[in-house]
Amino acid sequence: MSEIIEDHNSVRVSNRRVHMANERTFLAWIRTSIALMAFGFVVERFALFIKQMSYVLGKSNIGILLPPSHGYSAIAGICLVGLGSLMSVLAFVRYKTVERQINENTYHTSSLLNILLTSSVLAVGIFLVIYLIQST
Repeated sequence: MSEIIEDHNSVRVSNRRVHMANERTFLAWIRTSIALMAFGFVVERFALFIKQMSYVLGKSNIGILLPPSHGYSAIAGICLVGLGSLMSVLAFVRYKTVERQINENTYHTSSLLNILLTSSVLAVGIFLVIYLIQST
């Protein structure tokens, strides 16, 4: 009888550790999504910084009212913020799915978030390289 209780307690402790590992993974995905959103905000505001620097350095046409032009940085920034938001939602869905699978002892790996993050970072990297090459 005491062996059954000990086995049951060891399973609960083991499940607790697995659940905590799942939560740490979820929090890592949330940190990544926050970083993507912050990077998107910085990229979006980069055009404003460049305009201000050109004004300070005297390289802009003072007196001529130019229409606001953000170029591609606004689009890229908004896409990054959206991607970070989407990633946080998908991370929560994945967290709840894994939690249910752990409780039912039917865990299966999934690479959806890994593929999304890798392909997104690759696309952003390619976009930024092309953008920087064209701006020089």
